[in-house]
Amino acid sequence: MMDVQKMMLDPEEAQKVQKASASKVEEFLKPDTAPANVVGMGYGVKWSNGEPTGKPALLALVSQKVDKEELGPNDMIPKKIGEMQTDVLAIGEPFAGQAEPIEVGIELLARRARPASGGYSVGHRNITAGTIGTCVYDMVGTPGNPVGMPQHYYILSNNHVLANSNNATPGDAILQPGPFDGGVDPTDRIAALSRFIPITFDPPVPRPLHRNLIDAAVAEGQFHDLKREIHWVGHLRGWRPRAQVQVGTVLQKTGRTTNYTTGRITAVNATVDVNYGGGKVARFRDQILTTPMSSGGDSGSLVADRNNFAVGLLFAGSPQVTILNQIQHVRSLLRVEVV
Repeated sequence: MMDVQKMMLDPEEAQKVQKASASKVEEFLKPDTAPANVVGMGYGVKWSNGEPTGKPALLALVSQKVDKEELGPNDMIPKKIGEMQTDVLAIGEPFAGQAEPIEVGIELLARRARPASGGYSVGHRNITAGTIGTCVYDMVGTPGNPVGMPQHYYILSNNHVLANSNNATPGDAILQPGPFDGGVDPTDRIAALSRFIPITFDPPVPRPLHRNLIDAAVAEGQFHDLKREIHWVGHLRGWRPRAQVQVGTVLQKTGRTTNYTTGRITAVNATVDVNYGGGKVARFRDQILTTPMSSGGDSGSLVADRNNFAVGLLFAGSPQVTILNQIQHVRSLLRVEVV
């Protein structure tokens, strides 16, 4: 039986490997020298013979594992980078996808709901559909909330769900359910795009220059239309600072496509290249990687630990991995409170 404790890192060991990762990631991912199939780098637990060792390792994130005999000498992942041992984690081709068709009979979250809670279908009028993370409000001390009494209420989700991957304007209609699930404007308009953090793409900007931390946006709606609860998860009790987000932690989420799922953190502080379609790729830094717990249309889901503390905002994945933004970055950059 697998030792679950060895899937987790001791905090002191995690601190050491984090420092090693920060100093080596730029050099490791240089376009002209990066090994074949490498799409990112993070840190986590070293595995051996299919079992976790509990020891820290720098993780080379690859699209697929290839037999050593098929690799050139420059494409081999070194056993050590600096003083830190390495491991290889296959994550497929990460994609920030929109909705997929849902099997008839399990489309509960792809329907219209008022008030709408986290987990339900939503989307900008020009996309397919994504997921409501939860409903949020301005931080105290911001222009929208100067004296501590929320004046504005928002849907939290991804940029590519609410702002059509930068191709939107504040005030644009946000539909619930999303257009792919039958939402039409103005009948199903639930909110208006308020603000989003622009994503830097390649092209035109070379990936080494990218500083993307989040794929996130908020859309303002009416208090009576928005429910500050996540379907099947419940109310959030707080949020985890990035320093408290640990490899091995079990997470939960509710999303439009795969409903309620759980997963486990496999890597943190990950730098990873994400495909947005149309030849566009964005490099994100300081991301959380988990075992697969999502599919297209789950983008925007708020991911929490088992104590209902928010950990991350789901925005991309593949059959091998799910990728989350750190909730600390989402809060600080969008200036919103999630609890």
